[in-house]
Amino acid sequence: MLHEREIMRIHYITGLAALFVVAVHILMRLIMPYHMSLQFSNVIANYHNFSYAVLLESILVLLAIHGFNGLRVILLELRQKSSWENGVTIFTIAAMIAIIAFGTRTIIVANGLGVG
Repeated sequence: MLHEREIMRIHYITGLAALFVVAVHILMRLIMPYHMSLQFSNVIANYHNFSYAVLLESILVLLAIHGFNGLRVILLELRQKSSWENGVTIFTIAAMIAIIAFGTRTIIVANGLGVG
């Protein structure tokens, strides 16, 4: 099990990394006019661009880790019982894995690789 100090270090690193990848994502959206970037054909073309799909996956993973760890910290401040802490940690890890799995599935399906 990781110490709380190490978990918070991961929290800070994922926060800073998320700022970087989201900034790159926003800059890439500014390449073409906003209304064109939301057209279905352009969105699907983005998923077919391997570099951009990797960027989207990294945004997904970083924000899921950062966000669910933040939720875990908030929930841990409500109670300090060991059973509560273990339950909250298990819940947030399970929810984080589920969100990452569903998001990754979406990227794979949109890329035309299919699932199943």
